[in-house]
This record gives sequence, C-alpha cells and structure tokens, in this order.
Amino acid sequence: MVQAAGTIDGVVEKQPLNLSAIVMFLLFVSATLYITKWAAKRNTSKADHYTAGGKITGFQNGLAIAGDFMSAASFLGISALVFTSGYDGLIYSIGFLAGWPLILFMIAERLRNLGRFTFADVASYRLKQRAIRTLSAFSSLIVVALYLIAQMVGAGKLIELLFGLNYHIAVVLVGILMVLYVLFGGMLATTWVQIIKAVLLLFGASFMAIMVMVAVNFDLGTLFSRAIELHPKGNAIMFPGGLAPDPISAFSLAFALMFGTAGLPHILMRFFTVSSAKEARKSVFYATGFIGYFYILTFIIGFGAILLVTANPAFHTPTGELLGGNNMAAVHLAHAVGGDLFLGFISAVAFATILAVVSGLALAGASAVSHDLYSCVLKNGNVSERTEMRVTRLATLALGIVAVLLGILFEKQNIAFMVGLAFSIAASCNFPILFLSMYWKGLTTRGAFWGGGLGLATAVVLMILGPTVWVQILGHEKAIFPYEYPALFSMFVAFMGVWIFSVTDRSVQANQERARFLPQFIRSQTGIGASGAVSH
Repeated sequence: MVQAAGTIDGVVEKQPLNLSAIVMFLLFVSATLYITKWAAKRNTSKADHYTAGGKITGFQNGLAIAGDFMSAASFLGISALVFTSGYDGLIYSIGFLAGWPLILFMIAERLRNLGRFTFADVASYRLKQRAIRTLSAFSSLIVVALYLIAQMVGAGKLIELLFGLNYHIAVVLVGILMVLYVLFGGMLATTWVQIIKAVLLLFGASFMAIMVMVAVNFDLGTLFSRAIELHPKGNAIMFPGGLAPDPISAFSLAFALMFGTAGLPHILMRFFTVSSAKEARKSVFYATGFIGYFYILTFIIGFGAILLVTANPAFHTPTGELLGGNNMAAVHLAHAVGGDLFLGFISAVAFATILAVVSGLALAGASAVSHDLYSCVLKNGNVSERTEMRVTRLATLALGIVAVLLGILFEKQNIAFMVGLAFSIAASCNFPILFLSMYWKGLTTRGAFWGGGLGLATAVVLMILGPTVWVQILGHEKAIFPYEYPALFSMFVAFMGVWIFSVTDRSVQANQERARFLPQFIRSQTGIGASGAVSH
C-alpha cells in the first residue's frame, strides 16, 4: 500500500542507461524551458506570478490540476498495487478521486469568490489576519515540505529505475528545473508545464490500456480470467479487503485521502488562476474527469501487466523477481506493448510528472512565505508589490535549495509515510479551518487557531507514535498508536477544538467576527465584490 501513497519508495535497482528516455526527457525539458521564457515576459506583477493574472480557462486549469495531482508515483505506484493486489488498487485510487466532488460542490466557487492568492486569504477573510494566516502558512509549509521530500526522493529513485543515472544528479536536476519554472515563469509557466505533462501522461496511459485490450480482443472478462490464472494469489485479486486490516484503519485512510485533497495548498491555489467562480467549477469538473479516467487506465494497466509481464522471463531476474521491483510493472508493460521507443517515452513522461508536481509545490510554498507571512503578517499588508515579488523569488530559491538538500538527506530513509502525513495534516488543519470559515457563522479566531493547531499537532504526534514511524523507522517493538493513518482521530480533535474554543469565546472581537459572516456569505454565493481576473 505504501508504494501507492505518492512516493517511489523502498530499495531500487539501478537500470542500464536508457538513451531513448534521456533524449525524450531532454525534448520535454527544452519545450518547457521555452514556455518559461515565453511566460517570463508576461510575469510582471504579483497577480501574474501567483495566479497567472486570472487568465487561465476552466478547461486549461482542470487539465493543469490533473497534471498537478497525477504524480509519477500514482502512475507507477497504483499500477504496481493493482499488479500485486488486484482489485484493491482500484479502491485505493477511488480514495484519491473521492475528494473532488467535495471540492466541486462545496469549496471551488466560494474559494474563488473570497480569495486572492492563497487559501489563507479565505480562511482569514473575517477573522484576525495575523493568527490565522500564521497558522495556515505554517501548515501549508509543512505539507509542502513533506510532499517535496517525497517527490525529490522519488525523482532520484525514478532516475535510477528508468534512466540508469546517478541519484544525486537527478535530485539536483529536478531542483534546478523547479526553481527555473517558478522563479521566472511563475504560475503561467507552471500551469503549462502541468498541462503538457498531463496530456503526455494521459496519451501514454491510454495507448498502453488500448494495447492491453487489443491483446484480449477488448474483452474485460478475458483480461480478468487470464490474470487470475497467472497471478500467484489467484481469485483473491478480484476481492477487496487487503488494504486496511480493520474498519478503523479503512475509515482513517479514506478520511486522509478525501479531505486531505480538499486541503492541499498547491491544489487550492489553482482556483485563483481562473476569471470567475463559474470557471472554477469547470476546473473541478474537468479535473475530476481527467483524474478519474487516468485511474481507470491504471487499473487496466495493472491487470495488463499481470497478463503480459508476469509470463515474460525477459522482465524477471533469474530468481523470478520483477526487474527493478514492482514499481516497474507499468514500465515493463510499456516495453512489452510498444518496444524500446515507447519505453523511452513512458520513462521520460514518468520523470516529467515529478517536475510538474514540484513546481506547483514550490509556488505554493513561496506564496505562503511571501504573501501570507511576510506581506500580511510581518508587514501588516504595508509592503510594495516589488518588494513582495523579491521576497517570493528569494523564497523560491531557498525552497529549491532546501528541497535538494532534503532529497539527498532522506535518500536512504523510508519516506512513504511523509505523503500520508501531508494528507493527514491537510485534512486535520487546512480543511477544517477553510470549510468552517465558509460555512459556520459561529467560527471565531480563537476557535480556528486553537482547533486547527490541535488538529495539526495531533496528526503529527499520532503519526510518530504509529506503526510506520515508531516501529519501522525508530525500531521499537510495538506502536503506541496502532493505526497507520491518524486522520480520523486528528480531524475529530480539530473540529471539536474549533467548536469548543469558538462557542466559549464571548469577546467583543468574536461577536464582530460572527456578524461579518453574512456579508462574507453573500459574496461567496454571488461573487459581488470578488477580486477581478487581472487586478486581484
């Protein structure tokens, strides 16, 4: 399961030099650097840098969100999970997908009408700016840092798996390209990197799925029956239940995936790049369609790998293990259905996906530092646009350096838990504050600050005391907290904390914050007074 949790984790086996993959990856990098140069000429203000001036269409933004969300590890990891466990892989991917209807119906429109650059703009709309922005910014930075570590380590291991190059070269290369995209091109360049990557990934996965279906004459029954015959688990691959050992673990994992998606700062930030709430809704509609289609493809790819890779000795070691480990199942399938050329294409696309994801993360992290912490908290909004842009670029550079160093530092560590922790923190701190600020009149600054802080702290502490960190990493015999994902418990703590600290707050400021809910509600529903597409 951890292999599908958003990382390329575990021991990897360095593969022979893959020249076709390197050539295709260089073509992708050249194209995206040209786009960055084009975007740099249009990146002249903070509205341009943070939100591309609000000029991205709903379709483009939906495709970019899909590109941001469909990581290399989703492609390789979920395919590997289907390859090893069958039907459970589809259930896991549905957990990622289930958060999108929530965003569509309850968050996207209101977020666009109330915000400017970051989700902290919305969370602090009628509350005390400094306290809520500080908490939101630090929570965002923690999520970004955890996600970045996982992606950077994944990039290095993916390079060894697919290209046969050195781990450290990969990490430094990703760091440099990430900084270039964000530093010069801002949101516009990042958006187009994500769009190109999404198109290439969807095309490659579609071709693989079609070729698998051709092999079985487009008969799913034949695909499943032959997979059952070849798989060591037999009929067990068609039954769910292997992901979570008990119902509480299943619910906690589901909560992390569903509500964590609705609290990821780099995803929420994308809704400010469109011109209106209508376009924001379109963004989620298209993104949900693209992501859902992609996960269906990974399911077919996983079963196709059972069919076409399991029985082929060319893809196995003399001892019978899959070359490069189970994460290579989709890559070997690409070789089986498309030869060396398509193998190079899929390898390049898999690595390009990491560039798209880390670019979005770097932009979200830099905006939290420059806009939320520096401009709104330290300077109380009294800062020139030029100064804020300079801080943004310095923060981007610093994030790039930190990402490279952390990628090198965590090379030998088990980092699968970091994405789970990132989703749990997003679900336990970001989501409750954002959701209640838009929907509950009784929310106060004290409730949001302490409730969100308790949710964040609970998620971190329970993850440390859980089996992944306490047993596997720290080496203790038995975990203090028995469940792998803490979201079910930390979200309960967060919502209860917000409610208790809000209803007991009888201060004058709290009453004023409650009174400001109606004007906020009207704006969130109608868009009256919402920031314009360009001026923001």
